[in-house]
Amino acid sequence: MMSAPFTGTPPLSQDAISRLTRPSLLDFNKQLNALKEPRKHYQVYYSEPSANADMMNASQGIHHFLRAYYHHKSADWHENQPTKLASWDAEVMAQMPTYYIMNKNDTMAETVAPYMPSENQIKNCQWLTNDELAVYASEYTRNTFQGGLQWYRCSVEGVNQKAMSLFAGLQITVPSLFLSGKQDWGIYQTPGAIEYMREQACTSMKEIVLIDNAGHWVQQEQSQAVIDNLSDFLGTI
Repeated sequence: MMSAPFTGTPPLSQDAISRLTRPSLLDFNKQLNALKEPRKHYQVYYSEPSANADMMNASQGIHHFLRAYYHHKSADWHENQPTKLASWDAEVMAQMPTYYIMNKNDTMAETVAPYMPSENQIKNCQWLTNDELAVYASEYTRNTFQGGLQWYRCSVEGVNQKAMSLFAGLQITVPSLFLSGKQDWGIYQTPGAIEYMREQACTSMKEIVLIDNAGHWVQQEQSQAVIDNLSDFLGTI
């Protein structure tokens, strides 16, 4: 597993007690909206009908939007120094960067625009060259972002959770490895998730590895380290 800790299957019954308590994202979004500086959860934003058009019509163009987005969530943006979050309290969660807890009235394209890397940073970005990024931009231009955004809509509306009820109460019992970037806020965006994955969701968690100098795109930012960790893990089972 990579980047996003697995938070387990639904409990066998509504009476089951879980250490991992997560509010409805729609309810939590209302709490974020009510902050002194109103915010919103990025997954709620991505679930809304306007999100695809916002990104397809980004004022900076799709290529530059993606470049800023990738940079902002990577270890190349040096302010990505994640820490554990104690609870789902809106003030606590608002510590995360705006690509996760957005300003209420901003689109994602507007959110990442101020973090566009310099020409020199782009030139030195070996894990995502402009030629490689051009493929992403071309394909999103052709297909739009909507297919991927449907996952967020299903998650926010509870469709994903309902589908998972087929596996209620089950755990991952095969040997397991979790890899993520050390500079990735994603490992902490659900308070308690990484601990729950290690202690409850997986019964044979071999290791949790946080790879330095990698943010959310660990398999691109530090591809050799990912390969080495996978090879070592596979050699032990």
